[in-house]
Amino acid sequence: MDEFDLIRRFFRRPAVRSQTRFGVGDDAALLDPPPGQVLAATVDTMVAGVHFFPDADPAALGHKLLAVNLSDLAAMGAEPAWALLALALPEANPDWLSAFAEGLFALAGRYRVDLVGGDTIRGPLTLSLQALGWVPEGQALRRCGARPGDGIYVSGTLGDAALGLKMLRGELGWRDETAVERLLRPRPRVALGLALRGLAHACIDVSDGLAADLGHILTASGVGAVLEWESLPLSAAVRRYVAETGDWRLPLSGGDDYELCFTLPEAAARVLQQRLPAGAVAWHRIGTIQIEQGLSIKKGGKAIPLPPAGYCHFEYDDK
Repeated sequence: MDEFDLIRRFFRRPAVRSQTRFGVGDDAALLDPPPGQVLAATVDTMVAGVHFFPDADPAALGHKLLAVNLSDLAAMGAEPAWALLALALPEANPDWLSAFAEGLFALAGRYRVDLVGGDTIRGPLTLSLQALGWVPEGQALRRCGARPGDGIYVSGTLGDAALGLKMLRGELGWRDETAVERLLRPRPRVALGLALRGLAHACIDVSDGLAADLGHILTASGVGAVLEWESLPLSAAVRRYVAETGDWRLPLSGGDDYELCFTLPEAAARVLQQRLPAGAVAWHRIGTIQIEQGLSIKKGGKAIPLPPAGYCHFEYDDK
């Protein structure tokens, strides 16, 4: 099949949003954000052998490619609406494409995201997706507003995806399926991001590791922070790993959590508790914003400095 057959067969679907005037099938999409809303846009790329194993489940890849972009929109307090997809494929394998599209559209349907365009080419397996959404004027969440005295909060649990990666690499003698699933199919915290509008002083999604991503908030806001080790939300599997290996930094520096880290004054935390519906994602206070710059963690009665360690694509050697 040629490029156009591939698009028609696997990626052309009826629009679910009235704001989608024209999507797949023209040279460009025509989109109509609601009045009073600001457009939010983000893009992510996943490369075989860098972000995923070459033999990874294509349905999981379709899910994750969209999920990581929805996580970025959630960190801005934006409602997701549209996506554009670009694929570089070594071959047009119908079984692979069908499974990939199934994973992508299953998550897109959950959040009413229309796929409105993109591109396909032959090349090394590379997956790119741009997500678009909107947020009311003046209510976008940013990294730059954290204030001394704010509580630091994080959703879900930390370190599970990094632990799942160790398991898939065969580095451990045991396996936890929940940790592996957290790596392969992250859950974007869209509802939490929407609930944080008008409440959070700062927000970011934890993609490269808590220490690194919280560090971006601290730098942008010109403040510092102290975390509490005992307050970190850790799954039973991560606690077991830390107890067996002594590697307590994994939940602080491991990537791919795709949870939200945000800062709130105490009064706003009480409002957030009322806004979120029963059964929504749990969120936990893990530290405090302070005037003195830098990041540290209290563990075993000691304050330990934390470098902004996390995943980095490009690391330069100055020697």
